[in-house]
Order: sequence, then C-alpha cells, then structure tokens
Amino acid sequence: MSQRPALRLSGVVLDAPDARELADFYRRLLGWELGQDEPEWVTLVSPDGGAGLSFQSDAGYVPPVWPAGPGAQQMMMHLDIAVVDLAEASTHAQQAGATLADFQPQDDVRVHLDPAGHPFCLFLDA
Repeated sequence: MSQRPALRLSGVVLDAPDARELADFYRRLLGWELGQDEPEWVTLVSPDGGAGLSFQSDAGYVPPVWPAGPGAQQMMMHLDIAVVDLAEASTHAQQAGATLADFQPQDDVRVHLDPAGHPFCLFLDA
C-alpha cells in the first residue's frame, strides 16, 4: 500500500434553498465570521482554525424529516455542537431561528432544526 497523500478536512457543506439565509442563521448561532459570500455559495470561518461551514443554494433541496420514517427524506448528516449549559444554548438557538424538534431521544441532548430543516444536536460538553 502506498503512502496516504496529505489530506485535511476544510469544511462541511450544507445545501439549502438560500445559502445566504442559512449561513446567516449559523453566523448568529455560532458567532463565526463570514468568509466567502457569493450568490449561491457562502462560507463561515471557524475561529479556532478548524473546519468551517459552507452553504450552497439548491433550488431542488428537500429538507429531511426528523425522525425519519419509511419513505421520508432521510437525514444525510447532522452537526453536533458542544455546550456548557443546555437550557441556555437551546434558548439561544431558538432565538437565532432554530426550531426545537418534537422528538428528543436523550435527556442530555437537544435536537433542533435549522431554518432549512437540517437537524443539529446541542449536547453537554463533559
């Protein structure tokens, strides 16, 4: 087996009907700075230099269903966000534009939906 080439995860891309609208939500939620800002592509830069978030407009985007059932649009991925105070972070997320999901599978995690319907989890940072 040959050596693995140098690889670095630079970001996660979320599709949405409107990239700018979804990027603005995550900017409010996380407090990250805007990177690229194009009509169909927007990036947010992680303040610690880690992987950022990118948003791509997709006119055919169909939001996932949480929790997914047979025949429903499946969630392809979700974001896990560590927090110190779950109640405070959940309130902040909702004030930023998130919706608290009806189904909550764990007591120490809060599942929210972003404005485009992507689930994300707030969890207590141990």
